Amino acid sequence: MVVGDFATKRQLVIIGGGPGGYHAAIRAAQLGMEVTLIEKEKLGGVCLHKGCIPSKSLTQTAANFSGLSQYKQMGISVPNASFEYDTFTNYYSSVVAGLQKGVEALIKANKIEHLTGTASFMSGERIGIDSGHHFEMYEFEHALIATGSSPLLPDHASLSHRVMTPHTLWELNEVPVSLLIYGEDYFALEAAMAYKQLGSDVSIVVPAEGFGLDASIEKELQRVLKKNKIKVFKNHSWDSAEETADTVTVTLTKDGVEKVSVEATHVLYAAGYSPNVDGLGLEAISIERDEKGFIIVNEHSQSSAGNIYAAGDCTIGMKLASKAIKQGKTAAEHMAGLRSAFNLSLVPYVVHTNPPIASVGLTEKQAIAEGYEVKTGQFSMSGNGFASILGQKEGLSKMVMDAKSDVVLGIHMMGAGAVEMIQAGTYALEMVAREEDLAYPVYAHPALNEAWVEAVENVSGKAIHVPPARKKEKSSV
Repeated sequence: MVVGDFATKRQLVIIGGGPGGYHAAIRAAQLGMEVTLIEKEKLGGVCLHKGCIPSKSLTQTAANFSGLSQYKQMGISVPNASFEYDTFTNYYSSVVAGLQKGVEALIKANKIEHLTGTASFMSGERIGIDSGHHFEMYEFEHALIATGSSPLLPDHASLSHRVMTPHTLWELNEVPVSLLIYGEDYFALEAAMAYKQLGSDVSIVVPAEGFGLDASIEKELQRVLKKNKIKVFKNHSWDSAEETADTVTVTLTKDGVEKVSVEATHVLYAAGYSPNVDGLGLEAISIERDEKGFIIVNEHSQSSAGNIYAAGDCTIGMKLASKAIKQGKTAAEHMAGLRSAFNLSLVPYVVHTNPPIASVGLTEKQAIAEGYEVKTGQFSMSGNGFASILGQKEGLSKMVMDAKSDVVLGIHMMGAGAVEMIQAGTYALEMVAREEDLAYPVYAHPALNEAWVEAVENVSGKAIHVPPARKKEKSSV
């Protein structure tokens, strides 16, 4: 190994080339900073290669495949349709490759130095970069840690071709005959629905009472899961697993007492993450972390060491690419002297199931817990004209409001178009919209977003497509 004699000076050194890292790099370059970006694998990070893009390719493929029956009702014949896993793998791999090339081109166009290797802090101003055959020292004004996180495995369990995490699921080369999923987050739900639609016998184990959604959405989700014959084990915790040549038997504990055994050909464990910070030399800079090791940052993405920032899944809070992107750009702007900050209280939460789920703001239960006098309105997608045309009538829209001020506190939706529409809900909450702000505009017709105005009007009993007996609904919490 060759060791450089002198430290190269940079205004900004970024460790990690995922969404948080490369967005920060490009934004900093736009602001005139000299940037070095270090990534030990491929640009794009987990989101591009093992997370967002492969998983959404899977959910979209499954939704398209399951929707073929609706085409027949419309007069479109698709005889002898089948799903080919190898072709699907090639498809999402080509999508990933194309997007990766795009990121690489942007890094080059913005004149960002891109190094492949591992990095570790020597001090609060110096970092060492090991490329395998060469070690170089960099002296920086600012640094950004964007190294992401890795899925956890239960005690005494190891990865195999039958026991997987969200990062190794993509090593599958066939649709599992049966799949047991342990977890309660969006990835667990997406995998459960997608593989069921592609032909697997699916069970999902939830260590809690539900999936953390608004009670009305939770109830509808349970109905949809039951309709799709996905078995749900609530309040069951992982106890142990025994793998044979053909199956895995997982022993679960219900309510901490009763033992239940479930057998499947494959198991997906999607319950928690740990930050990728080992080997970074964080002891040399003494930045503050929580009890699980995640880096604590403020609204500017600054760590307790003022010139060192962090973004994405290695930091406290939700594990979403949208959070990483916002934190990365905020960090770059703050380093450059701009008055930039972020607020994660209104991050839209989306689940690409079929039908999809999306929410922003407070659930009804959360709003009551925070002391609001709550009023709600909801509307079933079965009453929406365009949903009927699409043949996608499952789901509902729900509005949670402060009864005293009419301010919108939360918007929750399960149904066609939910993921795209939730951004309007984010705008509404950011602008402190009231009931009349959502009810006043003219809505396109026929359109899925008419479900929103019906839900808003249902708050005060004015919804047109809700039978009179159902207009005044009691709280479901």
